[in-house]
Amino acid sequence: MKKLHWAAGIILAFSIIAAALISSFEIAMYSDFGVYQREYEKYDVLSDLDMTMDDVMHVTHEMMAYLRGEGDTLSVITTVEGEEQDFFNEQDRFHMAEVRDLFIGGLNIRLGACIAAVICILFLIVTKADLKRVIPRSYQAALGISALAVLILGIACAVDFNAVFVQFHHIFFDNDLWIFDPATDYMIRMLPEGLFFDMVIRIGGIFIGILAVLLVFSFVPAFLEKRKRKTEEENRSN
Repeated sequence: MKKLHWAAGIILAFSIIAAALISSFEIAMYSDFGVYQREYEKYDVLSDLDMTMDDVMHVTHEMMAYLRGEGDTLSVITTVEGEEQDFFNEQDRFHMAEVRDLFIGGLNIRLGACIAAVICILFLIVTKADLKRVIPRSYQAALGISALAVLILGIACAVDFNAVFVQFHHIFFDNDLWIFDPATDYMIRMLPEGLFFDMVIRIGGIFIGILAVLLVFSFVPAFLEKRKRKTEEENRSN
């Protein structure tokens, strides 16, 4: 039974980490739209698009709502280069539909991870596992593996973000319609590679922060147990 307890603990830990990762994406992308405005100013996308900030932010809000599953078609009529037109072309729509499928798929994975975590917790409770020992140690072990993966990915991004970016698209897309021409595609002008790099840093910071907070909490049971034993020893000595 102890092996089953540890197996459930590891599944629980990785489920929590997976949910934290996907939540980090969502928090980074949706919690503060001011981030996009700062990025647009940083990379001077207004000059490249010949648009006002209000119009660019309107396009951004509509695009991000679409990625969450709102609306059937990505289409935003706005003023670009002095002409009122649809900001997105057919290639944009095709690629962003694939991106939406990935994003919604990620949200579904998070839901599945949360369900798995609840099942594992219930199993540990019903089978009377040592929760104060199994859960913290399982999380610490899973965190060590996850931290190694994050470290490797972080180094790869720092060394050659473009190569990682390209490989990501080769893994998740079975076509080359993610390759855009800035001369004809407004979307790639609005979303330069530097913006994606900055967003990865933002996501990574949030993810690491969540994991760090959980790590601190994982040491609480052992700390309280140690403190309890110390108090008991002091009482016996008195």
